[in-house]
Amino acid sequence: MKRDFLHITDFTADEIHATFALAREIKERFKRREDYKPFKDHSMAMIFAKPSARTRISFETGFFRMGGYALYLGPSDISIGKREAVKDIARVVARYNDVIMARLFAHQHMLEMAEHAAVPVVNGLTDYNHPCQIMADMFTILEHRGRLEDLKVVYVGDGNNIVHSWLRLAQRLAFHFVCACPDDYEPDAETFAAAQRAGLSEVEISHDPMAAVKNADIVYTDVWASMGQKDQAEERKVRFAGFQVDDALMAATGKKSLFMHCLPAERGVETTDSVMESEASIVFDEAENRMHAQNAILLKICGKA
Repeated sequence: MKRDFLHITDFTADEIHATFALAREIKERFKRREDYKPFKDHSMAMIFAKPSARTRISFETGFFRMGGYALYLGPSDISIGKREAVKDIARVVARYNDVIMARLFAHQHMLEMAEHAAVPVVNGLTDYNHPCQIMADMFTILEHRGRLEDLKVVYVGDGNNIVHSWLRLAQRLAFHFVCACPDDYEPDAETFAAAQRAGLSEVEISHDPMAAVKNADIVYTDVWASMGQKDQAEERKVRFAGFQVDDALMAATGKKSLFMHCLPAERGVETTDSVMESEASIVFDEAENRMHAQNAILLKICGKA
């Protein structure tokens, strides 16, 4: 039975922990330059409706280093839901390739692609969620802290697709998660309610970033206006005043906290250059670990781990 990775909740807690262990193993193999080719003679179609440097580089490089070939299909190659029906694209691409990675705008298109593709589908991002990013984030936290127990993560900014994936993770692993956002920029209400109903993690929404970050182990942020929202950028700068992660906000945690950002960062907007370049910043370890976490996810859903 084929497996997809569309949401973090597609994995059980045990599978998430196993994925972290596998990511660590793959990372070590790569650093030793081992001849490790579990995807020899395999191909992966990468469908990009929404461009991204990190997503393309991490998936394409990782799949190549595991022996496979990654085919890049950009927005002009496949106009998802416009030139051709999603279900038709899914069926055709699946007949040529062993796995599909898609980075799309509409989450419904991702669900439809997975429904009709005969091969595993990995969600490289939609407007609703970004599961590979948060798997890489938690793996990075585990590397730096050595444990995931007694963890408080405070996200400061827009209640966006990153937040939705953190809330999904809170349904599988126990930690304290706070989304500090302005009024009217809260995450999806049903996703938040589902995390609460799971009863595993403490999840909160705050409108006071200084109070929210107290005792935080991780302070996390993202751009205030994502791709497709750039026409709102100036308005959001006004609405998000006071939500910038700067040295004062990091100091307000009252402990030696770590700073994370999924990138790309707009330095001087949602965070400062001084925070990005500080000893607290693990942003580039986080970026590197996208490749290793994604490789582990691919191995698991393709039945090779």
